[in-house]
Amino acid sequence: MSNPYNNAVKQLRKVSEILKLDEKTVEKLTKPDKVIAKKLEIEMDPSPSSGQVETRTFKAFRSQHNDARGPYKGGIRYHPQVSEDEVKALSMWMTWKCAVVGIPYGGGKGGVIVDPKKMSERELEKLSRAYAREFADHFGPELDVPAPDVNTNSQVMSWMTDEYVKVASNKEQVTREEKEKLRATFTGKPVDEGGSEGRTEATGLGGFYVLEQLVNKLGLKKKKTTIAVQGFGNVGYWFSYFAEKEGYKVVAVSDSKGGIYVPEGLNAELTLKCKKEKGQVTGCYCVGGVCDLKKGKEISNEELLELDVDVLVPAALENVINKMNAEKIKAKAIIELANGPVTPEADEILKRRRIMSVPDVLANAGGVTTSYFEWKQNLAGERWEKEKVFNKLKQVMDKAFLKIWKKYKELDDETMRMAAYAVAVERVVGAIKS
Repeated sequence: MSNPYNNAVKQLRKVSEILKLDEKTVEKLTKPDKVIAKKLEIEMDPSPSSGQVETRTFKAFRSQHNDARGPYKGGIRYHPQVSEDEVKALSMWMTWKCAVVGIPYGGGKGGVIVDPKKMSERELEKLSRAYAREFADHFGPELDVPAPDVNTNSQVMSWMTDEYVKVASNKEQVTREEKEKLRATFTGKPVDEGGSEGRTEATGLGGFYVLEQLVNKLGLKKKKTTIAVQGFGNVGYWFSYFAEKEGYKVVAVSDSKGGIYVPEGLNAELTLKCKKEKGQVTGCYCVGGVCDLKKGKEISNEELLELDVDVLVPAALENVINKMNAEKIKAKAIIELANGPVTPEADEILKRRRIMSVPDVLANAGGVTTSYFEWKQNLAGERWEKEKVFNKLKQVMDKAFLKIWKKYKELDDETMRMAAYAVAVERVVGAIKS
């Protein structure tokens, strides 16, 4: 398995050659400003057999990569494979992602080495509150603004926000208004606790706005454009939903158990309803207003990636397009809605084969952009309607895409990824030197 931090550094070094950056600047950008490691000690639920209470310790991290353009920003994930190198890489990628879409943040990322599926809700609450407590000195609305990530959600953010505000309020006397502003420290909160309307749809919708721009630039006809989406979770679903509503033909989707191929183009809403009933997307061949076994067939995740479609959308796991399958990809273009779905080796193969890949730092930036909107609303004491959020998101994503496209054309023999990185790194270096 390739080391994500080494990959991130490799990408940075490549773009630094394009931009002709000096070694001192490159060195600064390869290393996070700060990596904080803590041990979170929590009391587990009593054992069902003995009634004994065990205290367990979990290793936790926060990487703060660069704050030249604004507070650190990035999610907190709960996963057994969390590592220091992973959060360092992800915090660097967050710096580029925020710079790509032009929002005033730097990159951060946090994580806890834990399998949350083996914990009760009560234990998860204790863990979340412990994380907010232990890292409180490193957080703040103008310092570091965390959000949900893998295996964390609005409920986890609610617990963390509540704990953080308690800790921060106890350090000094704060007014009610100041306390409300402290809540801007965490984004992805429940809507009734200061979260933004539209946050649920944001990443998939941002990817859809990218699709619209890409199809226009490639000269494809909307109603004839076929799309395959690997990953029918929140992001893949909303991308499929908006694409289908606008007349695109989503012919394949998948989840961790397998995929479906529906040549006529599937109904995303009905497919999701069927998936919830069955517990998997396999067998959910839903076209128009009905689900019919004659309308499609079962395919594997690997087969989905190699379908002959116009646009392939990896929206689940990292490294799914790699040197083993990049030669078999038949799509005209890829929109990376997952984080890091294309390996550096695959990038080179796709470039040689002239298959365009819109990088994750642009394609899935709808989530962090809407987090930024939440932060702005909290600091100003405002609440925006969903329509306003969607309109503002479209403006940001369209502007970012066109900026990257312009750079892509200027660089000539480079990928969209290198164009995006060039724009991002130029912006960060400009902020460091200003």
